[in-house]
Amino acid sequence: MPGLSFFTALRLRLVATLACWVLAGIASAAAQTAPVQKLHIVGGLAGINQYTRNEEPFWRKELARRSAGRFDADIVPFDRAGIPGGDMLRLIQLGVVPFGTMLVSALSVQHPEFGAPDLAGLNPDMASLKRSVAAFRPYLEKTLRDRHGIEVLALYVYPAQVLFCKAALGGLDDLKGRRVRVSGTSQSDFVTALGATPVVIGFAQIMANMVSGNADCAITGTMSGNTLGLHQVSSHVHAMPMTWGLAVFGANQAAWDALPADLKALLRHELPKLEAAIWLESERETAEGLACNTGAAGCSHGSPGRMQEVALSAQDERRREAIFARTVLPGWLRRCGAACTDIWNQTIGPVRGVMAPPGK
Repeated sequence: MPGLSFFTALRLRLVATLACWVLAGIASAAAQTAPVQKLHIVGGLAGINQYTRNEEPFWRKELARRSAGRFDADIVPFDRAGIPGGDMLRLIQLGVVPFGTMLVSALSVQHPEFGAPDLAGLNPDMASLKRSVAAFRPYLEKTLRDRHGIEVLALYVYPAQVLFCKAALGGLDDLKGRRVRVSGTSQSDFVTALGATPVVIGFAQIMANMVSGNADCAITGTMSGNTLGLHQVSSHVHAMPMTWGLAVFGANQAAWDALPADLKALLRHELPKLEAAIWLESERETAEGLACNTGAAGCSHGSPGRMQEVALSAQDERRREAIFARTVLPGWLRRCGAACTDIWNQTIGPVRGVMAPPGK
């Protein structure tokens, strides 16, 4: 520094260095005291493993841990938040619910095209379901984004929905003449084709209707049926999944766009892991539910029963394929409209080898 003594120049350098340290400390303190960004999540159904073992821990604990405390979230299941499942799409679209979980069965009441990957009889095992969902997912994501302003962040699955019956059951054709609890239209189409009478009954009322005789059989989850106590009033459980149950976790587009870039990147990285964990949980719980209902080894969370498991026979497999192609798919196409023929034939149809006839 020209014109300054060595010691004067040294003092100036020390002052400048100290000032930098102070400013850096102030910036660091400001960063440490900056408010944590908190997300508000509406999750899936309360009391089931998808929520209790996966969704809730991820949002309440894992998000903060994986972001080093920069981001946090609270979560409430939609059925305890007083939100009807059928209203969720509209509430996310409006931004009233910025991040929410939509049951596909509820979505498909007003938008039947969304029910395509889980029609009754389409997916007799988890591998089939994965193929159907993978084929349909690009259409689902694009449609929700473009038409409804919702960014799809994850797709969840519930355990297999199977048949519980009070009387002996050798195969699907033995359902003829029986009253069967169903939860949706495609299930109704399937059991009607077998000569049974579908009865729409809410989940909480299944046991009462089975005990009273209003229902001879019920379609519900392998483990949830055990939780209800169906193993105590039923003698046979059919191993073939009628349907599964899908849920879409999505964000209001404006809310998603407003997130910091690093939070969006974190969620894009971590939510596929949460999705994969939920699919594994569903597959595990499907098998454990059957084990519990029949009293087999592998029942660690349910109540052991003495039901007889009815395996999927070659005859049942032929009946499933025929009923799906001749009854369930045409019924869905009638409810869905002409455009759904192209949707099916461009997504699931080629992958599953069942094409919709032209003009249906």
